[in-house]
Amino acid sequence: MDTYLIARAVAELGECLRAQNHFLATAESCTGGLLASTLTDTPGSSEWFAGSVVAYSNTVKNKLLDVPAATLEEHGAVSEPVVLAMARGALKTIGADVSVAISGIAGPSGGTPDKPVGTVWIAWAWPDGIRARKYHFQGNRDQIKGQSVMTAINGLLGVTK
Repeated sequence: MDTYLIARAVAELGECLRAQNHFLATAESCTGGLLASTLTDTPGSSEWFAGSVVAYSNTVKNKLLDVPAATLEEHGAVSEPVVLAMARGALKTIGADVSVAISGIAGPSGGTPDKPVGTVWIAWAWPDGIRARKYHFQGNRDQIKGQSVMTAINGLLGVTK
């Protein structure tokens, strides 16, 4: 990850959230807290970052983020319905105004023909809506996690401006 570009994007995100008096929550699976860590590397992030749930297991997705067990079973953890539910759950659990949720397969194993390594779903929720998008990132585990974080931040900028 390009630390300068990330720091600049996070600073801009913080300004947008502060200007709207909004707080951000994250729900992370495959990134394992990297997004929250990246956001809190910025001084003053406590003025706009509320908290994070690292929901690596389906049990945590269900218990802490209210992702229905039936949705997890039917669609799998790396799916649009699950990541949308994670984003909604983060808003509710943490009490934030804006959220982002990430679920994917960072590798090097765990991929399938339908969901190869690098498949990542990201969802953004904000006061006026919610959306999700599927990505296919390339590289090793760290690169896939880094691309996921940068994409999540850029998406947050898109919904907070």
